[in-house]
Amino acid sequence: MNDTPDLSATRRNIWLRALFMLLMALAYHVASTVLWFVTIIQFLIALMNDKPNDRLVSFGRSIGRYLQQLANYLTFATEAIPFPFSDWPTGG
Repeated sequence: MNDTPDLSATRRNIWLRALFMLLMALAYHVASTVLWFVTIIQFLIALMNDKPNDRLVSFGRSIGRYLQQLANYLTFATEAIPFPFSDWPTGG
């Protein structure tokens, strides 16, 4: 019997992962842009109200966790594909 892995299946899997990595890199760019907008809005709200908006704090935390999940996937630290293929991270 031959115990070597099927190289054609491995190559297909790496190309499929490359496609997902491309999509997740795009998601990383979009999420980081959204984070900048949230940062600016949060700063203006804190400037006017002397305290940050609680919903934006929670949303900012969830974006930060999402960016971490994306970075972990893109650097092969995990095989779990982030949102939209899994749940959105909580901000709590």
